[in-house]
Amino acid sequence: MAKTLVIVESPAKAKSISKFLSNNYTVKASMGHLRDLPKSQMGVDVDKDFEPKYIAIRGRGDLIKELRAAAKSANKVLLASDPDREGEAIAWHLGHLLGLDLSEKCRIEFHEITKPAITAAIKHPRQIDSSKVDAQQARRVLDRLVGYQLSPFLWRKVKKGLSAGRVQSVAVRLICDREEEIREFIPEEYWTLTASLKSEGGVFSAKLARKGDHKITIASEEEMKKVLQELADQSYRVKDVRTREKKKQPSPPFTTSSLQQEAHRKLNMSPKRTMMLAQQLYEGIELGKAGGIGLITYMRTDSVRISEIAQEEAKDFIVDHYGEDYYPPEPRQFKSKGRAQEAHEAVRPTSILRTPDSMKEFLSRDQLRLYRLIWDRFLASQMSAAILDTLTVEVEAGEYLFRANASTVRFPGYLAVYEDGQDENEDQQEGTLAANIQPHESLSAVHLQEKQHFTEPPPKYTEASLVRKMEEEGIGRPSTYAPTIETIQSRGYVAKEGKQLSPTELGEIVISILTEYFPEIVDLEFTANMEKRLDDIEEGALPWKAVIREFYGPFAESLEEADQLMGKVQIEDKVSEEICENCGRNMVIKMGRYGKFLACPGFPECRNTKPLLEEVGRSCPDCGNPLVIRRSKKGRKFYGCSTYPECEFVSWELPAPEPCPKCGGLMVVKTSKQGKKYVCTNSECRFDKQVEEQAE
Repeated sequence: MAKTLVIVESPAKAKSISKFLSNNYTVKASMGHLRDLPKSQMGVDVDKDFEPKYIAIRGRGDLIKELRAAAKSANKVLLASDPDREGEAIAWHLGHLLGLDLSEKCRIEFHEITKPAITAAIKHPRQIDSSKVDAQQARRVLDRLVGYQLSPFLWRKVKKGLSAGRVQSVAVRLICDREEEIREFIPEEYWTLTASLKSEGGVFSAKLARKGDHKITIASEEEMKKVLQELADQSYRVKDVRTREKKKQPSPPFTTSSLQQEAHRKLNMSPKRTMMLAQQLYEGIELGKAGGIGLITYMRTDSVRISEIAQEEAKDFIVDHYGEDYYPPEPRQFKSKGRAQEAHEAVRPTSILRTPDSMKEFLSRDQLRLYRLIWDRFLASQMSAAILDTLTVEVEAGEYLFRANASTVRFPGYLAVYEDGQDENEDQQEGTLAANIQPHESLSAVHLQEKQHFTEPPPKYTEASLVRKMEEEGIGRPSTYAPTIETIQSRGYVAKEGKQLSPTELGEIVISILTEYFPEIVDLEFTANMEKRLDDIEEGALPWKAVIREFYGPFAESLEEADQLMGKVQIEDKVSEEICENCGRNMVIKMGRYGKFLACPGFPECRNTKPLLEEVGRSCPDCGNPLVIRRSKKGRKFYGCSTYPECEFVSWELPAPEPCPKCGGLMVVKTSKQGKKYVCTNSECRFDKQVEEQAE
């Protein structure tokens, strides 16, 4: 039997690590937590100063016996769970279950699964960090107190099966507040004027910017007509041409939050999928004869720190592959936000020499896409700034001033490797000016294009923008973003349409109740301050039970008061015209994880359910029957014939509101960076046209 037992969390990690260690080591997996609060009860004794009651998790008994036997046979046990609060707590629980002396140095920590990192960790064990464990215990107990007392309250007052959580409720509130902003938004009309101007060097476009010394705002068609009248007899002349150099700096390497946001923008991946793939890349990929190697550093981090070894390796790679001009005068270091855990590093490749192209044969399609994103972003973060030549042209016509802006890349720098993604509502970058424009040059107006606009409400949250908002407000930690967003959707509080998140009726009712009776639970500032207090516990500045006591007193009073004052909330299901074929009742519309569906009101005697078919206003191109919205097993929306399975026509794209003008067939809506267009689905036609975006 080996002298030293190393316990990690997953079999994949155990397999990767064991290849770096000699036969004197045995590596086993705990499969995550082995001890936790019981599911069947709150598991926190309020009367005994919030003492948690931990039990072995059901179904893990054989594994615990196996690990105890291995620990008993070993001379030494090293606990190698993940390098964060939860990992520290897992090590602490393991120590108790295995009967280890926790004053001994039995904990090892590493941030990448490579031979140098594992070897260094083995040589430098430490004691379990009790402050980190206390911070995790405080979070767990807080969440249990809230969840196991608020949820039954909602069952009594609203309906069975509801849940409320400390962080998830705040996330739902953010989405509800945004929905309210959108509903109350009153669009305001405004107009823009773009002049196509001809110079000796060619034609260029400039936008109306000022009248006299003031920025111009045109609020109506009448005002626009007046401007056009005043411009009718004016001559156009170049007032000023300004050029300047602009340096564009690269973004830092990824944190958990920025990785989830960018993967959503560029790869259309949910935070949950992003973290699942990142976990696989971290725990180890089989690289042929080289065996299992972790390709990225630990993926739950809020730090942008980079090790000196990684920087040196990146420098050599950049100089060798791009040239010395592409490396900055000094190695780049980035400053983390707030109280980031600087012991951690940013998410980066464990070796820049393992290029995405060299990893193709070992990775699945999505693993490769995510690895390329992480690799590109890290390499770019270490490269020179891009140098842009910007050009501003100001044209005067009487009292009016038009302005054109453009930029060209003189030196690409980091842009040779990577460019940040943009949210759908963000402005696009400046264009280029082909014309060679000279100061004081006389111009002729080729065309004046006036355009009506309306101000738009704030956009609905996407999973990416919700992660960003939670990070900005200090709601949750890097490890909680993905599970929180998953939970609020699975509970039916939030529905996802395309990329947008909207609150359901149930979500709005629950948040309305919590806001009225438990304002602190859904208060952003209160929740963010609680995260800071958890950080204080981790740093040893606060005892964890004192934080729980301070929270629980007011919370318990609010709970008792709400129980007395609040009556039963009736949520009436909307009755449909669809008749249940089993019992003859009118079926009702209910909200499930993947949207609305029809259910028999006779439940539990009659359990009949069926999809709610919402028509989209277009006919099936194959049989002429109405097209309806359907959902895949994973909840993704698509469009299909209402007579399925008799007719099997389906389309992932939204049917366009008009038929193809060329062949009369079905057109669908396609969206790209260039805008929205309608495309005919008839393979023999394939007519397409660009669509002007209309404000509603």
